[in-house]
Amino acid sequence: MLIALAATVSASPALAAAGKPFFSLENTDFVVTLGFLVFIGILLYFKVPSLLGGLLDKRAEGIKAELDEARALRDEAQTLLAGYERKQKEVQEQSERIIAAAKQEAAEAAEQAKLDLKASIKRRLKAAEDQIASAEANAIRDVRNEAIRIAVAAATDVIAKNMTAADGNKLIDDAIGQVDAKLH
Repeated sequence: MLIALAATVSASPALAAAGKPFFSLENTDFVVTLGFLVFIGILLYFKVPSLLGGLLDKRAEGIKAELDEARALRDEAQTLLAGYERKQKEVQEQSERIIAAAKQEAAEAAEQAKLDLKASIKRRLKAAEDQIASAEANAIRDVRNEAIRIAVAAATDVIAKNMTAADGNKLIDDAIGQVDAKLH
């Protein structure tokens, strides 16, 4: 303000209108300078510069608060990001452990399946061998029975041709005697 007043007073001879004194109301330069000084005085009287300074300070405080809030939000976001990255790493490690365990279990299951298959094959081979042995025994028994039947039939034919009635009655009496002796 003092600078403006000093500039006005020092420039007064240079700014004087042609033929009119500077400090006269007829000089427009003086009237404009006087109006400007009154305007500056009114602004100073109503403390407009301090109001403007206060508004600017308030705005600066608001901006500072917003910056602080933005920093806090950034810090919170970085904390959350670090937490999520840590969780992601943990989940990745856990999934790798699960995959490794699944592979191990699959290998063990495959090995157990091989062992079970071998045991099943052994049981089936044993069952097949038992069936073959049983079928062989049945075949041998059937052959013996057939041989015995044929032999009995042949012996019956031979005996029937060579035996007389007296020999037959004697054999019957001997058989009855043997049965009677064994029963008593």
